[in-house]
Amino acid sequence: MFQGLVEYIKKNKGKALGGFVGFLIGILILIIGFFKAMFIILCTWLGYFIGSKMDNKEDFREVLDKILSSGKNL
Repeated sequence: MFQGLVEYIKKNKGKALGGFVGFLIGILILIIGFFKAMFIILCTWLGYFIGSKMDNKEDFREVLDKILSSGKNL
């Protein structure tokens, strides 16, 4: 039985990860409330975004300038 589950997860990584993340978000909302859970999710996404930019050797100040000055050129 466990081997079948492992094979399913290997074949369907996106579905398995999405289901797991959805489950965690649901638990967070039930335990701490909607807005606190959304704040945690936002902070997690922001950390992932910054980390991915650092992994790609991008200058964090340039990325921050692009984000904060995007409305000035309109």
